[in-house]
Amino acid sequence: MAVLSTAMNAALQEQTSWQEALLKDFHRHPELSMREERTRDVIAAQLIKYGYEVHEIGGGVVGVLAGGKGGEGRTVLFRADIDGLPVQEASGLDYASIATQTDADGVEQPTMHACGHDFHITAGLGAAQLLAEHREDWSGTYVALFQPGEEKAAGARSMVEDGVVDAIPTPDVCLGQHVLTDPVAGKVAVTSGPVMSTAASARIVVHGAGSHGSMPHLGVDPVVLASAIVTRIQTLVARELSPADFGVVTVGSLQAGSSANIIPDSATMLLNFRAYDEDILERLIEGARRMVRAECEAARSPHEPEIEIYDRYPLTTNDEAAADVVRDGFLAQFGQERVEEMSPVTASEDFSIVPDAFGSPYCYWGVGAYAEGRETYPNHSPLWSPDLQPTLRMGTEAAATAVLAHLHA
Repeated sequence: MAVLSTAMNAALQEQTSWQEALLKDFHRHPELSMREERTRDVIAAQLIKYGYEVHEIGGGVVGVLAGGKGGEGRTVLFRADIDGLPVQEASGLDYASIATQTDADGVEQPTMHACGHDFHITAGLGAAQLLAEHREDWSGTYVALFQPGEEKAAGARSMVEDGVVDAIPTPDVCLGQHVLTDPVAGKVAVTSGPVMSTAASARIVVHGAGSHGSMPHLGVDPVVLASAIVTRIQTLVARELSPADFGVVTVGSLQAGSSANIIPDSATMLLNFRAYDEDILERLIEGARRMVRAECEAARSPHEPEIEIYDRYPLTTNDEAAADVVRDGFLAQFGQERVEEMSPVTASEDFSIVPDAFGSPYCYWGVGAYAEGRETYPNHSPLWSPDLQPTLRMGTEAAATAVLAHLHA
């Protein structure tokens, strides 16, 4: 027996037109992390129209709605992230982004929903309308949370710091989803345990002594020093982690100098670390510190390196009981052929910060974005272009199904 009532299933189809129009609008007008003012206003207006009690907290929007029996029963929170990325879109979509936005450093950036957050918002609003217009089908309290700044690991913390825990009812469970290249469009994937990696980034500045390019013996070359670090640091995973443990260390940027015949006096590297275990992440970070300092000493660097750790993401690991309820709901609503076991994703999320602040269990799952056989482009690619349908309907249906499965549990 399906989780959604006959009336809800029929309403899903009726919502298609406005949801597609709204998604295209969000996609044309993305906004960067912690600068999502237009997006927030549109979300708040929709929630007010549906009858939600609306709160603006920490740059995000939260709608609270009591179901049948005056809200008696469980409380379920569903979260959608709302920010775009500083990416120049090359998807060729007829509703491609037309937006640029000034970032926190005052630089004008091309902006794109290159991670599917436009789908997350629109599916979240679709589920919010379904639940609001069919309150007779459920009891309890529904919390629709729209979070800013996921791409910078800032938004969930911002909402917690601004008092979200005290402003809304404590959820019995928190839920969230992400559109992904796997599974295929029209399917969902869920599992218990780790689903998204823990992560951190590092900014490392190593110092040399500037010199003429023809006189390297009179200076200390930070380019050679940084290059040695880039090579050496890969052994953290290859030679210091067990082959059974997952870890990634990526040097995403190395910048030094501006002329072919000048040895500069410093080099700056940007690194990224990922793992499925917080202790392993710390081992990678501490190992990088050790290697950087040792290479600086070996190169006769005149100053200690500068090492800044930032953009820390927690591990996203699903509660087994919460995931079982979601899986059972999906199987009842979609059937076995459209529900898959989710493999852990090496990307990261700040989703769990909010449920952890409440002390609530959570479940996070994947929604397919590309039709079978179609060429796929990964999240964050300028070519990212999920199939509008069935992705949007599936995201809406999955959100509503998971919420109702827990409200009825």
